[in-house]
Amino acid sequence: MADDRSRESPGTTPRYRRVVLKISGEALAGQAGFGIDPGVLDSIARQIRDVLQLGVQIAIVVGGGNFWRGLAGSSQGMDRATADYMGMLATVINALALMDALEKYGVVVRVQTAIEMKEVAEPYIRRKAISHLEKGRVVIFAAGTGNPFFSTDTTAALRAAEIEADVMLKATKEAGVFDADPRTHPDARKLDEIAYLDVLKRNLKVMDATATSLCMDNQIPIIVFDINVYGNIQKAIMGDTIGTFVGGESRG
Repeated sequence: MADDRSRESPGTTPRYRRVVLKISGEALAGQAGFGIDPGVLDSIARQIRDVLQLGVQIAIVVGGGNFWRGLAGSSQGMDRATADYMGMLATVINALALMDALEKYGVVVRVQTAIEMKEVAEPYIRRKAISHLEKGRVVIFAAGTGNPFFSTDTTAALRAAEIEADVMLKATKEAGVFDADPRTHPDARKLDEIAYLDVLKRNLKVMDATATSLCMDNQIPIIVFDINVYGNIQKAIMGDTIGTFVGGESRG
C-alpha cells in the first residue's frame, strides 16, 4: 500500500497503480437528485477508460443513495436491517448501469456482489477480484459488505484493504473536505490535506468513522474530490493536488 507522505509534483507516470474508486449514488444522479443521469454516467465511464489506458488497476464501489438510503427508511419506522438490504439492492442497479456504460467504450467489466445473485453478477471473491484487476478488467463491488448497519464508504475501505489498493478515491459532488458544511456555511474553507485523526476528532463529514478508522489502521490514503470536473479521476491518480488528501500526520 502507498504511504501517506505529501503528494509530489505530478509526472507522466501514475502515482497509484491499484485504486478503489468510491462513487456516491448522489453523484450518479447529477442535478436531478434522483435516478441516474446518462451524461454523468458517460463522463465517468470515459474517465475510467482513459485511466485504464495508463495501466492503472481500478476497482469501484458504488453507493445507492440516488434510489434509496437505509437510514432514511429506518427513520420513517422501517426495520433498519430491511432498509439497509434495500439500499444494497440499489447499489446493484447502479453497478449494472456503470458496467453497461463502460462496456460501450470497450472496457471489460466484472460486477461482484456481496449478496449472491448469480444471474446478474459474480459473488464477491477476493482472489478472483485481484485476478480480474491484474488482467486489466474493471471490478465493480456492489451490495455493500452484504451486512446491514455498514455504509458503502466502509465497503470501499474494506475492499481497498482486502485487495491491497494503494489509495481510496472518494468521488463526490463537493470539491473536497471543508472545515464546515459549505451548503450552510458560505465561509467554509476547503482543506487541502488533513490527518485521519483530525477527521475523526473534528467529526468532519468525509465519510463515516468506521471507514476512516479502517483506512487509518491499514495506512490507505484517501483523496476526496469533485467527480463532476472531467479529468479529476486521472489527476488524482497521477498525483496532482486536487480535492483533499486524507492521510497520516497533519502537515499544516
